[in-house]
Amino acid sequence: MEKTIRKPELLIPAGSWDVFRTAVRYGADAIYIGGEAFGLRAAAKNFEHDEMEMAIRYAHEHGVKVHVTANILAHDADLMDAEIYLTEVGKLQPDALIVADPGMFEIARKAAPHVDVHISTQANNTNYGTYNFWWKQGAKRVVAARELSLAEIRDIREHIDPEMEIETFIHGAMCISYSGRCLLSNYMAGRDANRGACTHPCRWKYSIVEEERPGEYMPVFENERGTYIFNSRDLCMIEHIPEMLAAGIDSFKVEGRMKTALYVATVARTYRNAIDDLLESEEKYRSNLEHYKEEIGKCTYREFTTGFFFGRPAQDAQIYDNNTYVKNYTYIGTVEGTEGGRICFSQKNKFSVGDELEVMKPDGRNLFVKVMSILGDGAEQESAPHPQQELAVTFDKGEGIEIGDIIRAKAAEQN
Repeated sequence: MEKTIRKPELLIPAGSWDVFRTAVRYGADAIYIGGEAFGLRAAAKNFEHDEMEMAIRYAHEHGVKVHVTANILAHDADLMDAEIYLTEVGKLQPDALIVADPGMFEIARKAAPHVDVHISTQANNTNYGTYNFWWKQGAKRVVAARELSLAEIRDIREHIDPEMEIETFIHGAMCISYSGRCLLSNYMAGRDANRGACTHPCRWKYSIVEEERPGEYMPVFENERGTYIFNSRDLCMIEHIPEMLAAGIDSFKVEGRMKTALYVATVARTYRNAIDDLLESEEKYRSNLEHYKEEIGKCTYREFTTGFFFGRPAQDAQIYDNNTYVKNYTYIGTVEGTEGGRICFSQKNKFSVGDELEVMKPDGRNLFVKVMSILGDGAEQESAPHPQQELAVTFDKGEGIEIGDIIRAKAAEQN
């Protein structure tokens, strides 16, 4: 009997209200967010209670689901507050709570019995026995460990209940530690990665010291720039969506709750278009592969890898030799309104009169415009060098630009 290909959920991160709205507009089926506590991105802006309520209501009005993270590895002191917190979150009617710790799982089931519980990748979910265990406890979905290959995921699908959902990362930063369980940050900086305060020491540059030569630091290098020995390339599976679908994955997850609206818009739109094209026909998907690859490269990223999906990666495919991001495009702003023929937005990066910019439409189109004039603080200006300035800008072509559209510029064209 032929297997049914499931339509996957595109699950997009959001670390703030502005990015959340962008994710909805640019094609997310579901969005995962953190609240004021118990998530693993303490450095993100995250959502206070009233803002989370507004976000959930807004998403549901647009047919989009919301998953709330509470995936720290809890200590005793966390448990009482966690029950109070999850009870309040449950009243907001999110679609799922994401947890990693068995104690937090039990609290979530008690505090919000009407809300689905998903098991985070932090729980090290590497085999079908683990999936079946969580299914028996009442979990709706398990997030696969990043260390799994597609062959292993296919095997898990064949050994679990057909109604159980598999969520898998498809794009974004990788962690050098096993499913994200890392002690480097806690040991070296006193900030616990497993409680949301990671300082990302895997991105630092290291030297070695021979024990009988204290103070003599010898660089570990591959070239004149050195090497960041723990630093992984970013995951990107835009060229392998058919294989992801064939493995029986229900939710394609993008990493990045600390990313910008430009990043979220670019990644969400590209994967949205690719998934929809593939579901229409594989021929259409294949014919547009170069376009997807070009578009996905228009946000800030490290060099790309397919991670462990096709087996253990070769060293040169997984470990990058520096911590430099590729930045082909710069985020200029998100359209907030129009005024007398001008486009109004809060500026994020510098641009000038005469610059050529690109306006991203949610449907996949890019509108190319030229800056004719910039009005800021009631006066005309030749350039906008100061972030967060409220501007009203005239383009040579303003037709088709709408509230919520993202404006970007090629990095090389910035002054």
